[in-house]
Amino acid sequence: MTDSHRPFLPRAVPVLRLAPGTLQIGGADGDPGLRVGPLPADSSRALAVLLRGLDGNRPTAAVVAEGVAAGLDRAVVADVLAALRACGRLVDVSSTDLLAAAHTPAARARTEVELPAALGDGRPGTWGRRSGSSVVVDGATRVGVPLASMLAASGVGRVHVRDRGTVGAADTVVGGLSAADEGRPRTLAAADAVRRAAPDVDLRPLPPGTAPDLLVLTRPWAAVDPLLAGLQSARVPHLVATVRGEVGVVGPLVVPGRTGCLRCAEVTRTDTAPEWPALASQLREPPTARTGPPVGPVTGGTGVSLATAVTALTQALGHLDGTAAPVALDATLELRSPDLLPRRRPWPAHPACACRAGAAAAEGRPGAGGREQGHWGA
Repeated sequence: MTDSHRPFLPRAVPVLRLAPGTLQIGGADGDPGLRVGPLPADSSRALAVLLRGLDGNRPTAAVVAEGVAAGLDRAVVADVLAALRACGRLVDVSSTDLLAAAHTPAARARTEVELPAALGDGRPGTWGRRSGSSVVVDGATRVGVPLASMLAASGVGRVHVRDRGTVGAADTVVGGLSAADEGRPRTLAAADAVRRAAPDVDLRPLPPGTAPDLLVLTRPWAAVDPLLAGLQSARVPHLVATVRGEVGVVGPLVVPGRTGCLRCAEVTRTDTAPEWPALASQLREPPTARTGPPVGPVTGGTGVSLATAVTALTQALGHLDGTAAPVALDATLELRSPDLLPRRRPWPAHPACACRAGAAAAEGRPGAGGREQGHWGA
């Protein structure tokens, strides 16, 4: 570990006195912990104070020097830090993370709560990458607004919810739009909900000609909209996250050039159910005064909506952080009552779909990464 990394012991990790001169750090709920000792009583107390002061602001060398000044053996301090890293209790904050973190006391406190999850994979710099990321959530729904709030609270620097119309009574949900928002423009009400969770987040639409790092589609049947073919050609990563009836659906997560597209899933579905295109065309039709909504309720209950939002959060952060392959790549995660446990349903690239060939051809075009094509923020 380089000296540019600064050790941070999350406040939630307990530092306990197991016996005179012996400390236990973590390990209270079956997680990996560390026992240190026996040490002289003064040394044990000094070490506990040192550990509780690991706030990520000082490099390792400064922490060791601080321990020596408090009367601790240099080798003991270095060994304890190394052992805490090895068992996953200690995370290291990089200079990039520090620059990305706000420095007001309240913002710092919020950041400290989120850092352990963001840096838990052992890759300092993740917080900095999140802070530089942008996500557009298409739909101020019972999934979309809580998801946008959680993305912002998790450190994503720019989160914009786009929608039209006004808030209705059925749109309200814990962590999202509230009863006080009824009658307000949906975009403004969604922005206020996100701001409550993360006051420092950038809520503005993206500038014209700029694409987000991820577009989340939260309308119930957005995935069957033929207009979304433009996302593939513009190489905009996009994720479906919605509730259909009482089934939460997260995925596919489409990364143009790496995965199949939404049309792949539609073609695959048509192979097994030839009547599907006719049904899908009706599902995406807007309701009219004569026919009413085509599919009945378009939002689920609180439990399935929030469980879907949390599941989508993990997939979105996995994509933005680049630390692991999200399980929603080429698949959907479906959540049903009563357990609401995600079940994976694969939707691989279809051999009859031209998306992969088109993506391969796009690799050679300037700006093919998708971040400067189209206008996705409005």
